[in-house]
Amino acid sequence: MIASSEEALPRRHVDVAVIGAGIVGLCLAGFLAQAGRDVVLIDAGGSAASTANAGSLHVQMQSRFMRLFPDRVAGFEQQLPLYPKAVAFWREFERAIGADFEMKVSGGLMIAETPEQFDFLVSKSRRERELGLSVELLDRAELERIAPYLGASAFGAELCADEGKLNPLKCNAQVRAWATRMGVTIVDRCKVERLYASNPGFTLNTPHGALTTKQVAVAAGPGARALMNSAGAYLPVEAEPLHMNITEAAPPLITHLVQHAERSITLKQLATGQIVIGGGWPAKLAEGTEYPVVDPVSMIGNLSLARFMVPALVSLQIIRTWAGVNSKVDGRGVLGEMPGMPGLHAAIPGDAGYTLGPLTARVVAALMTGRDPGVDVTPYSPARLRPETLRSVVGA
Repeated sequence: MIASSEEALPRRHVDVAVIGAGIVGLCLAGFLAQAGRDVVLIDAGGSAASTANAGSLHVQMQSRFMRLFPDRVAGFEQQLPLYPKAVAFWREFERAIGADFEMKVSGGLMIAETPEQFDFLVSKSRRERELGLSVELLDRAELERIAPYLGASAFGAELCADEGKLNPLKCNAQVRAWATRMGVTIVDRCKVERLYASNPGFTLNTPHGALTTKQVAVAAGPGARALMNSAGAYLPVEAEPLHMNITEAAPPLITHLVQHAERSITLKQLATGQIVIGGGWPAKLAEGTEYPVVDPVSMIGNLSLARFMVPALVSLQIIRTWAGVNSKVDGRGVLGEMPGMPGLHAAIPGDAGYTLGPLTARVVAALMTGRDPGVDVTPYSPARLRPETLRSVVGA
């Protein structure tokens, strides 16, 4: 069932409320409904991470993350073993719900243009192997053989065979349809203004009335911080507005997920022939709002780098450019019950959160229903996060 924000809430009490209808929230709500829970999924709308996603399935450590957040690399390494499992689960999930995400795991290349950048990849690949990833290094001759579309500046690369891509627009629509078939009630364009404990359970205040529930899962990305704060809990999620572009359709050209050893970029070609260009160039938040807007400087820089790396892109037209909001914590996801708040769960997947979406949703659904999550969740527990100061919430 799907309700619009122009209507009152379809019910006033449910077993579980999930806040945020991105890939994590959709999957989580569907898994909970499969387990027999009565679930309402509430989404405020707007341009969030999943709705603006570029469709990359990451496994290897991204050089961009390592460069921008060196203090978070150690934390990120604790989550790294989840990424190959997450890509494998995407395939399992696609089959299980009878969907076609246009998913292709054809490997990911991280390109070096200089000997110094290649030395960085040597060091990075050594550490990734220690952590259980399957990666290999390619010299210029090997790279020309498997990726002839790359320009003459490519010196060498790291190849991770487990990386890939999918069509996020098609995927999001099919997962949403599956969640609805499972019995999830989806309430669109409805912002949860406040969340607080109301013994027993919780109350969600919205412009269309209050909803009481036994359990709550917050999968609202950067919006999770304010929601948790309203409940008297602490979840330091930060918003990171990012930029993306897409070209007109072209004949088959780019067969891998392409990144750079030093500069921010991702390149991939969808089954439709369109090439998605992204990789972490910054966008802006519109003044006084939570919504991202395109930064022309990022658009020019992102496209210039893409065309330098893959010269054939010069002849293609850009048909759309957009911005979305990524979520940052400390390099790891935040998965599970909030300390001292029985029944209140966080579902924030971590860096490259779209890749981790279905798997981390399954983990949180298992925790909420008392089942084995299948992985050690200790590194991702909200209990690791401690506020320096947390003001009391009046009336919570």
